Amino acid sequence: MTALHRLMVATCFWAVGVGGAFAAVLDVPIVADDIAGVVTSAKGPEAGVWVIAETTDLPTRFVKIVVTDDEGRYVVPDLPKAKYKLWVRGYGLVDSMPVEAALGTRVDLPATIAPDAKAAAEIYPANYWYALLHPPAASEFPGTGHDGNGISPKMKTQQDWLSVMKEDCTPCHQIGDKSTRELANNSVEGWAQRLLLAREPGDPTLGTRGKEFSANMQNAMAKFGRDRGLNMFADWSQRIAKGEIPPDPPPRPSGVERNLVISEWDWANSHFVHDVTVSDKRNPNVDAGGLVYGEDNISHNMVFLDPKTAKISESHVADDDKGVPFAVHTPTEDAKGRVWIAITEFGEGEDPAFCADGSLSKFAAYYPNPRKLGRHVALYDPKTKQTTMIPVCFGNLHLKFTSDKDDTLYFSGDANVMGWIKTKVWDETHDAAKSQGWCPMVLDTNGDGKITPDRNQWNPPINPLVVTGEQGQQAKEDAKSAAAANPDFDPKKDTRVSGFLYGMSVQPNSNISWYAKFTPYVPSGLIRLDPGSNPPETCKTEYYEPPRLPDGTYAAYNARAVDVDSHGVAWVDFGSGDLGKFDRSKCKVLNGPTATGQHCPEGWTIYRSPGPNITGTKSGADWHYLMYVDQFDVLGLGRDVPITPGTMSDSLLALMPGSEKWVVMRVPYPMGFYSRGMDERIDDPKAGWKGRGLWTDYAEVPLWHIEGGEGTLGKAVKFQLRPDPLAH
Repeated sequence: MTALHRLMVATCFWAVGVGGAFAAVLDVPIVADDIAGVVTSAKGPEAGVWVIAETTDLPTRFVKIVVTDDEGRYVVPDLPKAKYKLWVRGYGLVDSMPVEAALGTRVDLPATIAPDAKAAAEIYPANYWYALLHPPAASEFPGTGHDGNGISPKMKTQQDWLSVMKEDCTPCHQIGDKSTRELANNSVEGWAQRLLLAREPGDPTLGTRGKEFSANMQNAMAKFGRDRGLNMFADWSQRIAKGEIPPDPPPRPSGVERNLVISEWDWANSHFVHDVTVSDKRNPNVDAGGLVYGEDNISHNMVFLDPKTAKISESHVADDDKGVPFAVHTPTEDAKGRVWIAITEFGEGEDPAFCADGSLSKFAAYYPNPRKLGRHVALYDPKTKQTTMIPVCFGNLHLKFTSDKDDTLYFSGDANVMGWIKTKVWDETHDAAKSQGWCPMVLDTNGDGKITPDRNQWNPPINPLVVTGEQGQQAKEDAKSAAAANPDFDPKKDTRVSGFLYGMSVQPNSNISWYAKFTPYVPSGLIRLDPGSNPPETCKTEYYEPPRLPDGTYAAYNARAVDVDSHGVAWVDFGSGDLGKFDRSKCKVLNGPTATGQHCPEGWTIYRSPGPNITGTKSGADWHYLMYVDQFDVLGLGRDVPITPGTMSDSLLALMPGSEKWVVMRVPYPMGFYSRGMDERIDDPKAGWKGRGLWTDYAEVPLWHIEGGEGTLGKAVKFQLRPDPLAH
């Protein structure tokens, strides 16, 4: 719009007032598959508010969401043929009444100003409410137990307490949404009773695991010091019931955030979907126009969406030979469009003999890893619709491909080793022993440039739960004083590390893999594996913790996931509400007796994600799960943009490289958008923004916490970024 046009519009506004008369003077482009118009309230045009179009005319319920421009104009583009209802949601407003709309028409929408701050706050994301919690002050730590301050003695610092608030209380669902902040009984007893509630076996979402989830919540409360934890949550909900609201509203979308187009499809028939895949991360052109694959790791199903037809379906993953379901977890596609699936086991099972027998596997000779968990990896072939189970000797949760000649697929999910499958070797031989391998996590602490092959000569981990945190505190001391402080640490030996590996990634164009070692929660850290030319003998591990601050706390904690950009820089999202950038090329020390975690603070840059901090702390109120680096600029923000899910803020959060500017991609409806991981695909490279998309899903376990309540389904979600808010 030219300056003269803007002047004419402004003159018209003052002449005719607000509402429909003003909207009529604004030109809005429309094509046959659009719905477009202007949003106005009593204050005039409403910029940066969401227009939501939804229909049930397709095979599954479909929603498309856009944002208004500076003048309140909107275009909902590229809609499938159906009848739609449109309405408006925005910060500072209350939801408008839906109106019916047909394709190719202009529909000007009225917006209603919220009558007060409390009414406006109803649609604030969960983290704005979660921030109102009052955890114990930093001065109350370490805890002195039931007969002291009620805080568990295991809580050494406030960060330990906050890590349990995040890592043990939010992995299944948001806290701060309407379902969690509003209780019929806000007392301590009411909260205690709430934790005991469990859905009966046969529930369509939780299956047989309702009591397990209840037990998890009770165990988490015990970690705080049960009464002290219950009092914190009761005080929080009581204050909200009395009218306390977040002090500052979230900002409306601005700038490039207004170019976002969000599409949602109901799917999975009341099942929980943990994660999705749509293409090969190494080449987002793979499987163009294909299905979206999701994994339900409670009822053990694969779920499918055809975005071209909006048809959904599902398939149960095969049970083992004892009838126990394989618990599918996270999928990824290979270059052939096949889906590889990490399998987690919750019961006992038999491991292959080659996991422990060194005569059958050189990896077992180097470091046997038997667990008797019946561990497997699944391979689903869409052409045959058959699933093949491959037994493995390592735990597996998340998985990524290298670009080597063997199309090696690496896995996280173990506490002692990093494992892989050479998928081309599997295709050629179908021999599980020949196609897989693993390396223990061993640091070169004697500084000789290699790992001593005799595992009996390694320093053992100090403690499986604490691992190298204590060693890391010795990083600035020489080897002699480090050994004196820790008699089990011999600086002449290499050192084994243990700790659960959660998210992982592979460095592009290499066979270097990176892992988020997320136990212990404080400080957690990064594991880097270089398998060398002849693993396991050539395997070398490095470990890096976020910097320890002068007051003994850490710059970030709760490392959850890692992804690596095309320059080899690792990006780590932390449950503390931070995003970490780790550039190994800046490190002055890579091995030796001090290389146990705290030896490269110069490699770290820590960014606080947007949103409020938890009251009385330095911790952000958001919590992050599986981050993703957009190496190929599929979304449109640029190459190598790191994106982390704001599980507590209904959003995906992108950090623009070279700056501290965040792009908040909010999903306003239905509230409760909780994303774990994401994937991207180019369906048509000639179609511009319309041929590209970033995919994720609503991955909150209790689907009834999502806006809409009981009966609400999970959703597959596609993010697209057009060049401006009115683009078709």
